[in-house]
Amino acid sequence: MSNSHRPFGSERIGRIREVIESPPASLQAPIKFLAAPVRFVSFWAAVALPFLYLPLLAGGLEGSEPNAFVALLAVNAVALVVGHSYHTDGDAR
Repeated sequence: MSNSHRPFGSERIGRIREVIESPPASLQAPIKFLAAPVRFVSFWAAVALPFLYLPLLAGGLEGSEPNAFVALLAVNAVALVVGHSYHTDGDAR
């Protein structure tokens, strides 16, 4: 079987990457409109979420609490990545 029949060949991955890096004009306005609020919420969530670690760690991680702790870490990591570019475009107030 040749590579042209593979569903995720390098050509298709290249096209997907191209669409992600420069979305079609019809999607650029909604993406710009939603990006700022999503970054804002993610930034402040990344700041506030570590305060939720304290009660979990103070009481000890027993029962299902380790799962909650790992989930909280994962959510915090995602918030850090998404909110990282909040106010880095030079328009700080």
